[in-house]
Amino acid sequence: MNPNTIKLNRLANKLFAFALLTIAFQAAVLAQAVGTDLSTQAALVTEFDVNGMKVLVKRRPNSATVAAGLFFRGGVRNLTSQNAGIENFMLTAATAGSTAYPRVALRRELASTGSSVSSGANYDFSVLALASTLENFDKSWDIFTDVALRPAFANEDVELARERILTSIKNDTDDPDSFLQYLTNKTINAKTPYENDPEGSLQTVTAFKAADLRAYHQSVMQTSRLLMVVVGDLDPNVLKQRITSAFGKLPRGNYKEPPPPTFDFSKGTLDVTQRTLPTNYIQGQFGAPSISNPDYYAMRVATTILRDRIFEEVRVKRNLSYAPSADMGNLSANTGSIYVSAVDANQAVRVMLDEINKLKTQPVDPRDISGVSGQFLTTYFIGQETNSAQAAELARYELIGGGWRNSFQFLNRVREVKPADIQAVANKYIKNLRFVVVGNPASIDRNIFLQNQIGVAGGSID
Repeated sequence: MNPNTIKLNRLANKLFAFALLTIAFQAAVLAQAVGTDLSTQAALVTEFDVNGMKVLVKRRPNSATVAAGLFFRGGVRNLTSQNAGIENFMLTAATAGSTAYPRVALRRELASTGSSVSSGANYDFSVLALASTLENFDKSWDIFTDVALRPAFANEDVELARERILTSIKNDTDDPDSFLQYLTNKTINAKTPYENDPEGSLQTVTAFKAADLRAYHQSVMQTSRLLMVVVGDLDPNVLKQRITSAFGKLPRGNYKEPPPPTFDFSKGTLDVTQRTLPTNYIQGQFGAPSISNPDYYAMRVATTILRDRIFEEVRVKRNLSYAPSADMGNLSANTGSIYVSAVDANQAVRVMLDEINKLKTQPVDPRDISGVSGQFLTTYFIGQETNSAQAAELARYELIGGGWRNSFQFLNRVREVKPADIQAVANKYIKNLRFVVVGNPASIDRNIFLQNQIGVAGGSID
């Protein structure tokens, strides 16, 4: 998510969620009708190996588009403070032009075929992505493989990529919401591999040369580091031949993915950064299970219920904030959070912490869980409408979620969540919140922020 739109997106998501609650019953009925369909989705996926590179092909009959992603394992766990951001920089520059398709030719060919070649990087993995029409897939695939295997790293391409990335990094401190997220990441990720931002820093991105990008590209083009995912109306056997022809001669390597980091939530903390603003911006982080953890599903439901309750109590009933929220990530080392921007930060946070304690001590009405299941059902199908979204979901579960087959179990596992499960995960994870505040330090009461942070054993923090 672009940090500059966090606040608006949170509000939009909140309003959308409330609208979905009105159709929860219809969604629940639909769930029964599509349960069998979900269970058969795995049968559409073909898995094979190309010289050590796992390939997943999901066939979608009658789909007019194709999505492909070449995923690089490990993310920032492969990097250090000296080369942080190099993978993102390398992929960004690579998409600008290749040996057979320099910048102008690449733009012309992509425009004429209605295709796109793009890249992205997060803390756990990176991707070089293709989106194409089925009609133009053959030509688009040739472009995609040339960009992946033979990027030009022309000086002009490198400098344009550098300028774009540096602008993004500088924007992290311009907007209060993006600055809050930047400070939160620095606080939670300190002394872990996640300390290295996927985009890098002003220092590292400024220092990289084209030769550094070429050398890094050569080092990561090993099949043991790669995952290929393709979704579209394509014959897997034919596609296997094309992938083998393009990538089969890459060195295998012996890449072993480093383990995920461990965050420190042994006690609650409060860090306040002074800025002259009309309101205080607050985020409190807590530990959360990753998508490979069986607790993930109950925790996802718990966080969604907490989000709805916070909005009701903070926004609707008390009008203390425009867009209070609760959220949960989907990284291999995962966190959840509560967020609010408020003039009266103390009252807003007090209400939010009260709602957390209610979640821990009072059983959730089963109807609330059914409502959340209805939300997830609807948003799941909306989110999976495109081939690109389905490719990303398969890859995420394959890389950090215990295997791609788990991606088809989400809705079933959510429907299995019981009120006791909600209380269990709330007590296990939502404790010892680490707060970051941007605003007026004089308006913050530390006792309110750090009170009642109770763990499973019932002991409060010092």
